[in-house]
Amino acid sequence: MFDNLSDRLGQVLRTLRGQGRLTEDNIKDALREVRMSLLEADVALPVIRDLINRIKEKAAGQQVLHSLTPGQMLIKVVRDELTQIMGEPFADLNFQVTPPMVILMAGLQGAGKTTSAGKLARWIHDKHKRSVLLASTDIYRPAAIKQLETLAGEVGATFFPSSTDQDPVAIASAAIQHARRHYLDVVIIDTAGRLHVDAAMMDEIKRLHQATSPTETLFVVDSMTGQDAANTAKAFGDALPLTGVILTKTDGDARGGAALSVRHITGKPIKFLGTGEKSPALEPFHPERVASRILGMGDILSLVEEAEGKIDRAQVEKLASKLKKGKGFDLGDFRDQLQQMRRMGGVSSMLDKLPGAGKLPAHALQQVDDRQFIRMEAIINSMTPGERHNPDLIKASRKRRIAAGAGVQVQDVNRMLKQFDQMQRMMKKFSKGGLAKMMRGLKGSLPF
Repeated sequence: MFDNLSDRLGQVLRTLRGQGRLTEDNIKDALREVRMSLLEADVALPVIRDLINRIKEKAAGQQVLHSLTPGQMLIKVVRDELTQIMGEPFADLNFQVTPPMVILMAGLQGAGKTTSAGKLARWIHDKHKRSVLLASTDIYRPAAIKQLETLAGEVGATFFPSSTDQDPVAIASAAIQHARRHYLDVVIIDTAGRLHVDAAMMDEIKRLHQATSPTETLFVVDSMTGQDAANTAKAFGDALPLTGVILTKTDGDARGGAALSVRHITGKPIKFLGTGEKSPALEPFHPERVASRILGMGDILSLVEEAEGKIDRAQVEKLASKLKKGKGFDLGDFRDQLQQMRRMGGVSSMLDKLPGAGKLPAHALQQVDDRQFIRMEAIINSMTPGERHNPDLIKASRKRRIAAGAGVQVQDVNRMLKQFDQMQRMMKKFSKGGLAKMMRGLKGSLPF
């Protein structure tokens, strides 16, 4: 997400960094480029106009023009205004109510409501340790009810059964009663969508809202629809007292116009970003962190939070202890590291949050393919425990057997073993105190 916008803005701001001082002329040129960048990102015109005017007003002030580092000061202004346009700091869901807390999901068909309901159930369970009941009132699509039942099983939530011959309001009311009787903390109600906003759909969701009195009414919208996402959110916001927005499919949206437009047009905060198809792929939306990512400054805080939540500490400590005792790093350990990386969303997700990653050469970024790590894991899984512990056993005949078991070519096995060998050498350096030396060597090349 924001790839195109980051590239364009990055070029503008790199140019400004080289300026000894800022004048009205070079500020004007920079803002023209910023405006073009935002237009290409499909940001709504009123948002662009407001953003540019606010940046121009602050950039023309004494604070920037007389700053010792005017280019850096202007970058800070752009970052602050991007943050402001996207909304306040992340506001968590309101759990300060008598259980069960009710969350109503609204949105058009195909926006990802059902998937988001499952992801949100997992996030609430993992982050807040609360029990969740999932209920579907989409009586028009039997597949939607079945999909939600499957997701409930995947994320450890309770599923409330419903059928196509029931009334949506009756389903929702019965689900809340069930949660109350069984002392469940949260009820998430998935509603029916339509291909476009229509009176019948709005009437139904209004009845559902009135009957359930939800604590949170979340509008789910596909970020890839750009400006239309903001306009559709406004239509729903006029009909319902929305408390927030979930932007889905952001991993497939290189522009990011919706994220920059929704808050300004609807007045409703973006609460979450859907960043992939899997159930853990839901991130709280932090405007200040997203603004930093847009400007190529990275998002270390989110990376640290992901590491804390998804990395197995016991496994890390076990490996550290093993290396400290000089027992070496084997293919089983290598597989564990690949799995830890996958839990954090893969290399591409991690790179997106690292400062300066956008400055890497294009050919280097193109080589980052998380599918190769899944392939490497499959190769290691096709080995015997003895082979994982002692890779020197793996000769030609064993390589053929491993390749056949993993569904890959022998060349892929050779490539993986070579990468493992490089990793093993690096781990040996770590165990001998080489980490400090390596960090000193890297310090000059880091972007911060």
